[in-house]
Amino acid sequence: MLFGHNSNVTVGDKIYHVQTEDRGTTRALLDTTVYCGGRVVHRRTSTYFELVPLDASREEKLKVRLNTQHQGIVDELQRGTLQLSSSPATQEAPATSRAKPVASSAAAATNAPKSIALELVNAREWLSGKRATLHVAVRDAASGAGISGARVSAHIDGAAEPGEFSTATGTQGQARLAFDMPTLAGSEAALVIEASHGPVHGQLRFQLRTKPKVPTAR
Repeated sequence: MLFGHNSNVTVGDKIYHVQTEDRGTTRALLDTTVYCGGRVVHRRTSTYFELVPLDASREEKLKVRLNTQHQGIVDELQRGTLQLSSSPATQEAPATSRAKPVASSAAAATNAPKSIALELVNAREWLSGKRATLHVAVRDAASGAGISGARVSAHIDGAAEPGEFSTATGTQGQARLAFDMPTLAGSEAALVIEASHGPVHGQLRFQLRTKPKVPTAR
């Protein structure tokens, strides 16, 4: 069964249309798109592979997740904290299939029982054409045990249209995110993966290298 919500949100003198759709169990995606003046200004996608196949109990969980995602976007719009695209795409720069890690960190509150070790398992093959598929492992940095129920999200710094893709880890601390790469607005772009579990947070950042243009023969 497919679910969805549509809301109009007035912020100042602008009217935003927020649309959240369930893309079906084959794709297992919840897709929220924010429009303003007929233009997409934000997009957020999350996966629910761990709920498939659906039964009555999992269907209720899916409804709650869709409602939460939709209302969260509406709330962020009303608070003015949602990152919106302010200009159309200015440049398309496809990334190579390999990303160069430039920084990583794991931080926890001082009273947290553990810190997060975050890993992109398929770091050398996460990008195929313009399709990104991220296999992420979230572990307790001290014991190495997988952390279930952690929130994992990814976004592209430097994308022409801001968007975030998120899911939750399964029982072994594994998560899968799949999305189409957005158009890049400049040469300095990065894939950012974040994970959180309660007060504990971890981040991976991979710089994206654009392919040099090959001069045409004369």
